[in-house]
Amino acid sequence: MRSLDDIQEEYEFLEGDERYRLLIELGRELEDMPDALKTDATLVRGCSAAVWVYPTETAGDGALHFLADSNAAITKGIVALVIAAVQDKPAREVAEMDVTAALDPFDLKNQLSSNRTQGVPNMIALVKEHAARLADA
Repeated sequence: MRSLDDIQEEYEFLEGDERYRLLIELGRELEDMPDALKTDATLVRGCSAAVWVYPTETAGDGALHFLADSNAAITKGIVALVIAAVQDKPAREVAEMDVTAALDPFDLKNQLSSNRTQGVPNMIALVKEHAARLADA
């Protein structure tokens, strides 16, 4: 998975439909999430499309690794942006991170329709809750 900085660098050179294409491409690059993990417990509430996020902890170093998916292409790209911000970072760092600020350069609220971005705060909250729970364990 690309770093958020690399994605941002590319995103800044693009406009309109090209940005949509980049989001779709990012969604395709997400690691496959097994269907067995797409349950009510991993479903993000409040999204216009179905979104699932499942945290795992990397053995030994306490870093979080997330599997995620969506049934809508652009939403899946937004999911990929959120995951890129937190992927493979220590649980404590993710729990304390301002993920919204990390995504601010993408200006998603002005780039996408409100129904595409309405679930982003819930997705971020779920990621941070998982991180906090694992950091405290």
